[in-house]
Amino acid sequence: MLDYIWLIPVFPLIGFLINGFLGKRFPRPVAGVIACASVFASLVFSVGALLSLLKLDASERVFEMTLFSWIPSGSFNADIAFLLDPLSAVMILVVSGVGFLIHVYSLGYIAHDPDYSRFFTHMNLFVGSMLILVLANNFLLMYVGWEAVGLCSYLLIGFWYKKQSAASAGKKAFIVNRIGDFGFALGIMLIFWTFGTLNFSEVFQSAATSYVVGASVITAITLLLFVGATGKSAQIPLYVWLPDAMEGPTPVSALIHAATMVTAGVYMVARCNVLYVLAPTSLQVVAIIGLATALFAATMGVTQNDIKRVLAYSTISQLGYMFVACGVAAFTAGIFHLMTHSFFKALLFLGAGSVIHAMSDEQDMRNMGGLKSKIKITYWTMLIATFAICGIPGFSGFFSKDEILWKSFSTAQGGMIFWIVGAITAGLTAFYMFRLIFLTFFGKPRYGGETARKVHESPKTMLFALVCLAVLSVAGGWIGIPESLGGGNQFEHFMDPVFAQSEAIVTEAAVHYAHSTEYMLMAITIVLVLVAIYFAYLFYVRRPELSTRLKQRLSGLHKLIYNKYYVDEIYQVLIVNPIVNFSLFLWKVIDVAIIDGLANGLAAMVKSFSSSGRVIQTGYLRNYALLFVFGVIVVLAYFMSLR
Repeated sequence: MLDYIWLIPVFPLIGFLINGFLGKRFPRPVAGVIACASVFASLVFSVGALLSLLKLDASERVFEMTLFSWIPSGSFNADIAFLLDPLSAVMILVVSGVGFLIHVYSLGYIAHDPDYSRFFTHMNLFVGSMLILVLANNFLLMYVGWEAVGLCSYLLIGFWYKKQSAASAGKKAFIVNRIGDFGFALGIMLIFWTFGTLNFSEVFQSAATSYVVGASVITAITLLLFVGATGKSAQIPLYVWLPDAMEGPTPVSALIHAATMVTAGVYMVARCNVLYVLAPTSLQVVAIIGLATALFAATMGVTQNDIKRVLAYSTISQLGYMFVACGVAAFTAGIFHLMTHSFFKALLFLGAGSVIHAMSDEQDMRNMGGLKSKIKITYWTMLIATFAICGIPGFSGFFSKDEILWKSFSTAQGGMIFWIVGAITAGLTAFYMFRLIFLTFFGKPRYGGETARKVHESPKTMLFALVCLAVLSVAGGWIGIPESLGGGNQFEHFMDPVFAQSEAIVTEAAVHYAHSTEYMLMAITIVLVLVAIYFAYLFYVRRPELSTRLKQRLSGLHKLIYNKYYVDEIYQVLIVNPIVNFSLFLWKVIDVAIIDGLANGLAAMVKSFSSSGRVIQTGYLRNYALLFVFGVIVVLAYFMSLR
């Protein structure tokens, strides 16, 4: 099976080509079936690749395949080549598995959209591009997938392009990501200039043997790469595109937030773990940015009323957790949370889509309520996902999030402040997620009329995806149960070969604590989460007037957070408007007034001179004879004057 890993990204790309060229000619359901089948084929081959990998000894679980030489030019060489190791194996399973369920869900969600085939065309391209990104064995091929997922996000966020807000959101995502991608491209160029190659294994081996910890060139490379990660994975300061990405269809939101796009930055940092442990400054930057983003986004999630925007800020916050893990050199914990997050976040978004479907496209939670008994499967599956993201013991998110909190406290790169901020963020997460549950499913219905008559459960294709993801949201984290809780932490052992080289570099700085300390911190976090859930219940179910009173008392703070700290407005004033005004200056003054003015002035002068000359071009022979005689007289007069 390992010899066929190149087919894993090819299957969705074939679906993309078939639907792209022939989709509109097929009967309506055929395009969706082709799209789902192509991603399912990738999933089957991904599972087969994993099983083949597991048959090998842990130290031998690295397989590389070169299809052909892509760009041979002097000392530069880039191949179309793929790498399968435990890290890429986890990623292809997440992308193809969750991606397949989202495709199946879309069969029902997008069934009546006039651009049915175009939707599935772009979805297949999205999955195929992400699979290229995570399977690439060199930075340049990774960059191809990196840029392709950016293109797909633009196409799918702006899928309903006739809607101005959707078109603007698509452009915003594209432009913000171009800023991050510029830094990523510079980092790749610096890698080639430094190492003379872009192959992962060659770069990492050379870095580990040729550079000491703290080398300035490695720090520069990793910081530039992280600029790209802040764009793709929506971290401060380039997170602003992700909340607006909710303008796309809900399955697109699920695909972006769970299986593709935003996970790319976390994967890239984890893949470059050797470079990052050689650059402690960069690790610290990654951890601080991740921690700040996790807390910052969580506060904004508390005040949002659009059900999808709450989940968008939740994603930004959870991604912050993953970067905290990477920043304290706990890369396995970051990837573990990436995996579990893909399960429960996909479920949350698809569940939100089911709610929106039931509510005739209503997304404001203030206009919902009482849906618990009307869409029972949606309610229970979303509740399971909420338990998971809040870190309720036994659910997948508990094991991955607790692992990050523990590593942020116990590693030499972390510390108490990291754990405190992480724990506070966990409490905020529990509060705003149960606020979503209570406002949406509990209390009296805050709608009526036609909407009340049309409330209904989603089609079976949508519910199938919800149930499958609910199972994964519960059991998906069991492979990472830590030894302190009686588990074998199989996920960590599986990932060991990927991070062994970087762990050897930081081993001397490791800090060891007794299990009792871990239990104590775990208990504090659980209590904090339960208290947050209680307050959400108190404010939005038992005594909703308290939330109204608190909102009025803290109106200034609420307005600040509700308006997202006015970051978009600040960017508009400090960055966007100056760029627009400068562009207008270049257009109206430099281009139109000076460049075009000079060219047009010269043309006008020639035209004026030519127009004067046209007066004597009458076309009559007598006029030309007269001018000839006049000219002869002038010449004779001139020569006679010389005597």
